[in-house]
Amino acid sequence: MIIALSGGVGGAKLALGLSRILPPEDLMVVVNTGDDFEHLGLSISPDIDTVTYTLAGLANRELGWGRQDETWSFMETMESLGGETWFRLGDRDVALHVVRTRRLRAGESLSAVTADLCKRLGIGPRVIPMTDDRVRTRLRTDAGWLDFQDYFVNRRCEPVVSELAFEGAAQATPHPAFMAALADPALRAVVICPSNPFISVEPILAIPGVRAAMVACAAPIIAVSPIIAGRAVKGPTAKMMTELGLDPSAGSVAHRYADLLDGYVIDHADMAEVVSIDARVTLAQTMMTTLEDREALARTVLDAAAVLRRRK
Repeated sequence: MIIALSGGVGGAKLALGLSRILPPEDLMVVVNTGDDFEHLGLSISPDIDTVTYTLAGLANRELGWGRQDETWSFMETMESLGGETWFRLGDRDVALHVVRTRRLRAGESLSAVTADLCKRLGIGPRVIPMTDDRVRTRLRTDAGWLDFQDYFVNRRCEPVVSELAFEGAAQATPHPAFMAALADPALRAVVICPSNPFISVEPILAIPGVRAAMVACAAPIIAVSPIIAGRAVKGPTAKMMTELGLDPSAGSVAHRYADLLDGYVIDHADMAEVVSIDARVTLAQTMMTTLEDREALARTVLDAAAVLRRRK
């Protein structure tokens, strides 16, 4: 078993690479749900949806979110009626949110709904939310405390961030399959995908018991940097790091995970940072533009993990 911790677009790309070189039963993707929110009466799980669409081959490759071959009649009609349109929902995407919302309100868990939707979409690897409990990422900014999607989508990451909070995390229970896999002596590796450490990975780590279980697990933990040459591949990672008083670098992300990491994969462009990282560093092409890039990086990560496992 390989466990991959993932946020949205960047994590989904590596998860896809891993899914193409591993038997489906050997991959578990644990997805951040701190981004989840309720909008227009619908329960929306952006990171789960991005991972799901990506693994199913349905992701919109141009936008990085939503589904390919999407139509927008719903949003066009919403706009004509004076409804909220800042969070764009395509017609095909709305169907998934309606199904999820109905089933959650009927008493099913998010993990049960996710598992069934993945099965219907032909996804082999197991995709699970970090928890079935409600956790919400909020940010303290120069515009006050903001819900994540308000900051990220509605305000386009423009406010200056000074603090993050994961409401509900302290009371949440990690998904039992996730914890069982971490305790399994046959676990081969835990991969922290190249997702934003603050808003994609740290909500997972904030759930009681997760960080300790990762430290105690027998498998090597290896992360892929979401930063290349001081810039984020996608999203506000570098901007947030600067605002939080951190150098936007691959080394800073490694230090953020310092108590967890056995290995760290960085781009060739960041070779000079190797000496500052207290983990076994592997240099690779971490920009994943093509499907071949995703597979190649996945192989590099697993090869690095295999070396670390032998050393352990």
